[in-house]
Amino acid sequence: MIRISRAAKAIVGGLSAGAAAAVTAVQDQVVTSGETVTIVLAVLGALGITYAVPNRPATDRATPGRGL
Repeated sequence: MIRISRAAKAIVGGLSAGAAAAVTAVQDQVVTSGETVTIVLAVLGALGITYAVPNRPATDRATPGRGL
């Protein structure tokens, strides 16, 4: 089983949220200050939320075919 640390998970979440916001902001070839704030808030929000949510313990996994 692969163990991913909370910090690594948060960094990946922040980068993906920032990339999604940046792609949307660049559609008109200009990034305004409001769009920059949106990108920064998306990154910080994803970092904070993803870091705050703990990983599920390995003993709490569902058995395949047995539902949740």
